[in-house]
Amino acid sequence: MGRTIIEKILGSHAGHEVSPGEIVDLTIDARVARDFGGANVVKNLRDNGLGIHDPAKTFFTFDCNPGGSDQKYATNQQICRVFAREHGIRVFDIDSGIGTHIAIDRGLAVPGSTLVSTDSHANILGAIGAFGQGMGDVDIAHAFAFGRVWFKVPPSVKVVFRGRPAPGTSPKDLILAMARVVGANGLLGYAAEYYGAVVDDLDLSGRVTMASMTTEMGGIIGLFPPNQQVLDYCSRAAGRPIDPVLADGNASYSRIVEIDVEALEPQLSRPGHPEDVVQARELLGTKIGSAFIGSCTNGRFEDMLAAAEVLKDRKVAPGVVLKIVPSTDEVWKRCLDEGLMKIFKNAGALVGNAGCAGCAAGQIGQNGPGEVTISTGNRNFAGKQGKG
Repeated sequence: MGRTIIEKILGSHAGHEVSPGEIVDLTIDARVARDFGGANVVKNLRDNGLGIHDPAKTFFTFDCNPGGSDQKYATNQQICRVFAREHGIRVFDIDSGIGTHIAIDRGLAVPGSTLVSTDSHANILGAIGAFGQGMGDVDIAHAFAFGRVWFKVPPSVKVVFRGRPAPGTSPKDLILAMARVVGANGLLGYAAEYYGAVVDDLDLSGRVTMASMTTEMGGIIGLFPPNQQVLDYCSRAAGRPIDPVLADGNASYSRIVEIDVEALEPQLSRPGHPEDVVQARELLGTKIGSAFIGSCTNGRFEDMLAAAEVLKDRKVAPGVVLKIVPSTDEVWKRCLDEGLMKIFKNAGALVGNAGCAGCAAGQIGQNGPGEVTISTGNRNFAGKQGKG
C-alpha cells in the first residue's frame, strides 16, 4: 500500500515507516517559541536544568506583540532574549514579523521538513508541503532540549477542488467554501491533502492562506504538493536544491472530499463561527466600525497589492478605521519600495509594523464593545480581536 504525504514526512523523521494511529518519536528540524509562550518554555528548561540540543535549529520569534506595548509581552520577550544570549539561539526580534512566514522565507522550513512552535497555526507550513505543528510550552521545551518530540500519526483526507471560481474570487474564498461544506470539526484529527486544477495553479501566498485556515476545521495540517514555483522559492530560501514529498498514487485515505468551486463568488464567514459562510453579497450594506487586513492568513505582499488596488485614489469611509499589517518586514519594505504604503496612507489607513496585529488581540487592531470588524484573519471568535 502506498503512503500519504504526512506518512512519508513523519516516517522519514521517525526513522521507519509509520501508520495512522501509531505514536512515534520524531526528529524536529526547526524548534520555535514565540513571545506568546516563549517565557514559559524558558522556565521549563531552567526549572529542569535542561540545555539546548542544537542552537542552530532553535529560534525565538516575537510576532504576537512586536511593539512590546504590553508589559506582559515585553517581559516575555526580555526573558527570551536573555536566555537566547546565554545559549547562542537566534532571535527574530520585534522588527522581523510572523514566525511561520519567516520560517518559509528564510529556509528554516522546507518541503518535507518538520517544525514545532508555540503558534497554534504552525500548520501553515503545509503550504510548502512541510509538517508544522503548534504545541504547548512543555512539549516545545522538550524539543528545545532533546531535538525530538512524540506525535500520533493522523489519518489523511484527500480534498479535491472541482471547477474554476468566478473572477475576483481569492484563495480565501476557496477555503471558506470548504469550511462551509465540512464544518468546524470536519477535519478534526486529520491531515488533509489539497488537490485540483485551481489548487495546482496557486502561488505560495494563496497556499499560505488556505493552509492557515485548516485549523478552523479542526485539521492537524493541510498539505499542498509543491509546484515548481514553490520548490524554486524554497530552494532559494534554503540555499540548496529542494525536492518535494509527494503522496504515492495508491496511497490510502480515510475519505475523499470534493468541493465544487465552479463559478464560486467571494465568501464571508459571519461572526463567531469560521464555518458559518455565506456569499459576500448577502452581507452588502452591513455597517462596520473597522477593518483589518493582515495576519498569517493574508499578510503577504500579494494580499497587500490586492488591498492597494482597491484603495488607490479612494478614502476610507468616515467613521471607519482601517488597519493594515504586513506579515514580515520584507513585505513591509517591498510595500514601501513599490509605493503601496503611500496608497495606504493617502487612503487614511493605519499601518502597523510587521506581525500578527489584531489577530493576537495585541500590537494593533483591538476593537471595542459592540464594534463590528471585517477581518482577513483566520478566526472570528468573539474576543479574538478585542471586545467587539
